[in-house]
Amino acid sequence: MRFEIVLERRAMNDIAKAVDYYDEQQKGLGKKFAKEVDISFSALSKNPFYQIRYDDYRCLPLKRFPFMIHFIVDEAAKLVIVYAVIHTSLDPQTNWLIN
Repeated sequence: MRFEIVLERRAMNDIAKAVDYYDEQQKGLGKKFAKEVDISFSALSKNPFYQIRYDDYRCLPLKRFPFMIHFIVDEAAKLVIVYAVIHTSLDPQTNWLIN
């Protein structure tokens, strides 16, 4: 059975900002970033049990862009809750709301 992907508002904003940034760098690059995120979400829906990185948060790096998807898994509800999609040079402890 597949897991449903639930995006928190922060994650949606992270993706939108990255798409805008990449489109400013090169026309169409934002679309490629969004497609890469969608591919990763599809993989998560099939198997979300990546290594826990901190607390209960798991991370999945994108293959072509320096970003990681930060999420938790609710096995009972069959949900993957995505909290952030952040650039790998940023510290997740200080750059998004964990509290």
